[in-house]
Amino acid sequence: MAQLLDGAGKLVWVLLRSVLRFTFMFINNCVAIPSYCLYLMLLQPLRIWDSSVFWHIEGIMFKWLLAMVSSWGWVAGYTVTEWGDDVRPISEEEAMVIVNHQSTGDVCTLMMCLQDKGTVVRKMMWLMDHVFKYTNFGLVSLIHGDFFIRQGKAHRDKQLVYLKEHLDKYYHSRDRKWIVLFPEGGFLRKRRETSQLFAKKHSLPHLTHVTLPRLGASHVILKTLGAQQENGSVGGDTSMLNTTANKRKGLQWVIDVTIAYPKARPMDIQTWIFGYRPPTVTHVHYRMYPIKEVPVEAEALTDWLYQRFVEKEDLLAHFYDTGSFPPPEGQKEAVSRQMTLDPVWLCLIQSFAFASGYMWYSVLQYIYCCLF
Repeated sequence: MAQLLDGAGKLVWVLLRSVLRFTFMFINNCVAIPSYCLYLMLLQPLRIWDSSVFWHIEGIMFKWLLAMVSSWGWVAGYTVTEWGDDVRPISEEEAMVIVNHQSTGDVCTLMMCLQDKGTVVRKMMWLMDHVFKYTNFGLVSLIHGDFFIRQGKAHRDKQLVYLKEHLDKYYHSRDRKWIVLFPEGGFLRKRRETSQLFAKKHSLPHLTHVTLPRLGASHVILKTLGAQQENGSVGGDTSMLNTTANKRKGLQWVIDVTIAYPKARPMDIQTWIFGYRPPTVTHVHYRMYPIKEVPVEAEALTDWLYQRFVEKEDLLAHFYDTGSFPPPEGQKEAVSRQMTLDPVWLCLIQSFAFASGYMWYSVLQYIYCCLF
């Protein structure tokens, strides 16, 4: 009987905590997102006068919004441990970031682990499924200039044309640096069977923890944002670190990001919202490739991407067996880094969001009373 009461008490506490978290996040969205939109509406004259300053300010507020999402997981004990290459030194250089995709929580994980990477978050562009357009964050992403892509053969060719037009129109004009995409084209649980059948038919590697990537978006990005060389690679001199900001060099890196969840149990957005899972450490592995090593011709790029995802398969298999990623070649032990967020900074951002929400509510209420 005592065990039953104890279990019931824990269940009540989990449910109460979930309701409180959902209520806070609902109010958080109601004050933060409209405030972001209203501030940018107020700054439209600045956009006409000096668009670079406008997008600089927009990027700062965009980073703050993503930090709020990060804080939802942070206070529930959902943290990130990083492995592999340190990407912070190249945070000011242009890069294409390819990530394995297991669940909606992957986006939240990236929002968190990129917070301490300099200006990356405010200068990044996301490629995500068009379904995200209809979430609470969809309007923010539309304003920021992210690209929502439709999946499926019926839309594929047209979407790639739209992507190229989008990159030409927004990537450079808004001073974007990193572009993030999920080449698998869908969640692991939805694509695994189809991918394995395709691999068997074409004598390709059998993958369990990832699926075979799709070429389209990566190919368009490389051809649009990097200068092609005679050898079929994308040009770029990674030693020219002191080039002035006004002289863009194009893509300099491809960053291969592998996200691993303990016991292969991905976290989804519902977990971040309700916080019903015990504190969990998500592991993120980085590997950087200079752009000159990346082929741009379709067939060679396909082979290169397949090789990267075979490596991801090996990384994840090792992680699920041992609880850690393997050490880099030539080293005996892999070194991990605990990613941290400053709680004071998070509190200041949340305070600013709620203060802004109250200010805009008061302003709009005053205008309404004056008019009616």
